[in-house]
Amino acid sequence: MLAAGSSSRLGKPKQWLRFNGKSLLQHTTETALASQAQPVIAVLGANEKAMETTESNVHVVVNSQWQEGMASSIRCGLEAFTQLSPAAEGIILMVCDQPFVTAGLLNDLVTAHQKTGKPIVASGYENTFGPPVFFHRSVFAELLQLTGDTGARGIVSRHKDETAIIPFPQGSFDIDTEADYNRLLQNAGSAETP
Repeated sequence: MLAAGSSSRLGKPKQWLRFNGKSLLQHTTETALASQAQPVIAVLGANEKAMETTESNVHVVVNSQWQEGMASSIRCGLEAFTQLSPAAEGIILMVCDQPFVTAGLLNDLVTAHQKTGKPIVASGYENTFGPPVFFHRSVFAELLQLTGDTGARGIVSRHKDETAIIPFPQGSFDIDTEADYNRLLQNAGSAETP
């Protein structure tokens, strides 16, 4: 669970934004814990002191290199994950600013890998793909080589013939700006302002 960024475009930590009575970080944490994908690791960084998770089943790691960008959080989370679960078949990378991710979707990523044997299973939306994404352990070395402010999109693109896509129409909705958050509040009557 990648939540280390400073939310510079938003101007305040997006992890704190409220949706359905919970912060986005809390929602993402609870969603991950409700899935079959365990252990759950939260990668914090820019605002880590203020964003400690209250969930005791979540392993919190701090990415001291968060300013590099998303690649450093992927490396940090994967290193912690492989120490906790050295025999794990794979990992799901997810971000905390997709409010419509469900535990069922996370489980579907794992099931699709098991059924197809494909090493990557991505979420599909708006004629593209993105997180959450399942990566088999055979791809871990490539994830650890990522640098800069790019996620794992390039890895998925290089392995497109070895990638399964799970439909997730609401995956295109993420929160990067105040306008995105206001749109979420307007479209979800149960959302609330912080």
